[in-house]
Amino acid sequence: MAYLLEYFDEALTDVQEAKIWYKEQHEGLEIKFSTAIEQIIERILRLPTAYSVRYKNIRIAHPKRFPYNIHFYIDESETTVVITAIVHNRRNQRVSHKRVE
Repeated sequence: MAYLLEYFDEALTDVQEAKIWYKEQHEGLEIKFSTAIEQIIERILRLPTAYSVRYKNIRIAHPKRFPYNIHFYIDESETTVVITAIVHNRRNQRVSHKRVE
């Protein structure tokens, strides 16, 4: 089954802020970060149920090489994956909890 993809606006902001930070650390690192995020999202879309539910129907995936968590859920019809947050591992993960309340 092919899944559609949606983002909370805050999740898009999460990615943009991370890309800016990585670019400031080293030119080109933001591209590697973007690629890692795109790759894990492709995996999520192929088989979103492979990730276990962690809280409130939210599942969490981890991209390779970067310390981030992608929080997402599958809508009731199971045709859309909704990304609620893309959060650094050291940041309070409850930020995603608040977004889905």
